[in-house]
Amino acid sequence: MPESASNPALAPSARDSVAWVTLNHIRRGSGSPLLLVHGLGAGWRSWSPILDELAEHREVIAVDLPGFGETPPLSGEVSIATLTDAVADFIREHELGAVSTVGQSMGGRILLELARRGVGGDTVALDPGGFWSDRELFVFGATLRPSIALVRVLRGLLPGLLGNPVGRTLLLAQFSAHPWALSRETVLPDVRGLADSPSTGAAMDALTKGPTQQGAPAGTVPGRVTIGWGRHDLVTVPRQASRAAELFPDAVVHWFDRCGHFPQWDAAREATRLVLDSTR
Repeated sequence: MPESASNPALAPSARDSVAWVTLNHIRRGSGSPLLLVHGLGAGWRSWSPILDELAEHREVIAVDLPGFGETPPLSGEVSIATLTDAVADFIREHELGAVSTVGQSMGGRILLELARRGVGGDTVALDPGGFWSDRELFVFGATLRPSIALVRVLRGLLPGLLGNPVGRTLLLAQFSAHPWALSRETVLPDVRGLADSPSTGAAMDALTKGPTQQGAPAGTVPGRVTIGWGRHDLVTVPRQASRAAELFPDAVVHWFDRCGHFPQWDAAREATRLVLDSTR
C-alpha cells in the first residue's frame, strides 16, 4: 500500500490484506495526554528511563507496536505505512484527537508520517529513520542485522554481559555515545527486545527495503514538529538531520551533545525537558 496516501484511512482492499491488532499500552500520570511510540526493541518499556518523570507532568500513554512488547504481530504486510496505520487507529479508537506524540528511531519516523498525514498534534521525533542515502541505508542494514543476530545468540548471557561496563561497551557502541556509563536496567529491555520481538526482522525489512520518508510542505502539519538528533548517532547518522529538516521545513532541530541513537539512554534529563517544552 502506498505511503503517499494523504488520508490515514486505508482503502477497503488494503485493509482486507492486514489483520488489525489492538495495541497493548500503559497509562500513567495525569494532565494533557502524551503518546509515546518506541523504535526497534522493548516496546513501551524502551521509555522506562524517562517515563516516570514525564508522568509527573503529563498523562503518558505508551504503546507496544504490532509484534513488539505484548502486542501481537500483524498477519499481513508489515511496512512503515501499516505500522503508522496501527497508531492512527489507536489515536482514533481512544479519541485522542490532536494528541502530542513522541517517538524514537522507527517510532520517530512513524510519527513524522502521522504528522505528514495530518494526524495528531505536536510531534517530537528523536533520531528518526527514513532519511538515509543509499550508501547509508546499506551500512545501516549491514551493521544492524549482524548486531541483532548476535544478541539473539547471546540471549541467555545478556544480563551478565550488560551488567559489565566492558560488555556494554562491546555490545552497544553502535547505539550509545557512552555505553560504559549506562546501567544494565536502562539498556537490557531494548537489547532483549531486539532479540525476542517477533516483528524485529519484518520491521528491519520495512526500514531497509521500503521507500524513504516523504516530507510535508510548510504549513501542512497539524502542530509543532521538533526533531532531536544525537551528535554521535551511528545508526541514523547526524547528517541525515539536514535532509529531515528539508522535508519537514516547519520542524525545529535540537541537537543532543555526547548522545548516540537513544536520547532516553544518553541524555535522559535533556530528552525529558525537550519533550515537555515542545509539547505544551
